[in-house]
Parts: sequence; C-alpha cells; structure tokens
Amino acid sequence: MTAIPQGRTRRAALASATCALAVTGAMVLTGCSSEDPDAGTNGVGKLSADKIQAKTRAAADAAPAVRLSGTVVTSGRTYKLDMQLKTDGGTGSVTSQGATFGLLRVGKQLYLKADADFWSHGGDTAAAGKLNGKYVKVPQADPAYRKFSGFTDKGVLLDGLLTLHGSLATDGHHEQAGTRTIRITGDNGSGGTLDVSLEGKPYPLSLVRGGSAGTLRFSDWGKNFSVTEPAKSETVDYGRQLPTS
Repeated sequence: MTAIPQGRTRRAALASATCALAVTGAMVLTGCSSEDPDAGTNGVGKLSADKIQAKTRAAADAAPAVRLSGTVVTSGRTYKLDMQLKTDGGTGSVTSQGATFGLLRVGKQLYLKADADFWSHGGDTAAAGKLNGKYVKVPQADPAYRKFSGFTDKGVLLDGLLTLHGSLATDGHHEQAGTRTIRITGDNGSGGTLDVSLEGKPYPLSLVRGGSAGTLRFSDWGKNFSVTEPAKSETVDYGRQLPTS
C-alpha cells in the first residue's frame, strides 16, 4: 500500500477543520462554499438596480391596494402618515405640527375629520364646534383638497415616493419584518434607499428618502379594504370653502 505524504494529510485535515468552523459559524454551505443568497427567491436580486426599480414600480402600480406608514417631509413640514390606499379611494390618519386628522376619499370626494382644536386654529370657534369629530366634505376648489388629496391617492403618492435619485446601485441582501429583501440605493444612499421583497412579488417594503425627507414602510400589498361614504349624521357640508385650519 502506498503511503500518503504527511504534508498532504496535514492539508486535508486543515481543509476539513476550516469547513467545520464555517458550519459552526452558522454559514450555510454547499461543499464549503456559500449558498446562493437568491436561491428560492423571486429572482430580482440577480438583476441590475435599474431593472429592480422597474420591476418593483410595476408590481406596486399593479397592486390593487397597499398600506403605508411613516414620515414624509415636504416644503419644510413633516407629515406622519398611516394610510390605506387603493385605486378608487383611501383612508387613514395624518399628523402634522402636533395635530392629527383623518382623511377619507371615496372616488373624487374627500373628507377631513378632526377635533375642534384643529378647526379652531383659524380663530372660528363657532365653526370648530360644528365640525368637531365630523366628516367634513372638502370642496375640490378648496386649497385643502389640493393639499391633502394626494395623501389618499395611491398612484400620485407612489409616483412621488418610489423614486431614487442619482446613480442606482444594489446594496446587498437584507430583511424587513421577516421578509428577505434586496436593497437598491441612489447615489450610495444620499439619493434614497429602497428595500424590495425577494419573496412573492417584488413589492417595495421599506423606503428611506434622500435628503432626510422621510422614512416609510409598505405592507398589506393587494389586501382589499372598503371605502364607503360616511353616514349623513356624521357628515358636514361646509360649502364652497372650508374655514382656515
């Protein structure tokens, strides 16, 4: 029987020990090499950043509904949002400058619901009492309609949010609420970062907007909900223009 050179035996033992240490370190290995991180996923993690963004935008546009929560900074003001959105309406709450109000849009009709303190900021305490806790119809010509209707419009809101600025690149595999994601960035993060689901459809799950313009989470993609006109007893039609709030 031919003897195995002692040096070769040492090298084999060293290789075996290295593999064992890697397994102990919780690395998933195949023959002592890392497993494909995109195995068992929807495959978008293997695409370029530009193609990932195109895929996630298409998935978001096609989804019948979504819930988003977090903050948006626009025109120097921070809005905290918790909104459910679909193609024909939306509902949820918005907080800005310490005041929280509800928004409901059914078709083109927008309603704003807030307490008396919200409505009394303009000095009209009599009107504030009448509007307290009611669904107030917002006329389309009123500045409040242009200001707040976008928060209830899935297409408008996602068009404005799901855009990374600058040169796009991928930034590794991550996880959001237990779901594996691929992250893409604009200008190395200064133009925003977006985590895209690697499980099921490539929906956007988390967004950090560039320029410290807010952070948002997306969930309940495709989960339907109802938007219905509030009862007449809960509704106030203030006329052509709302009091200043």
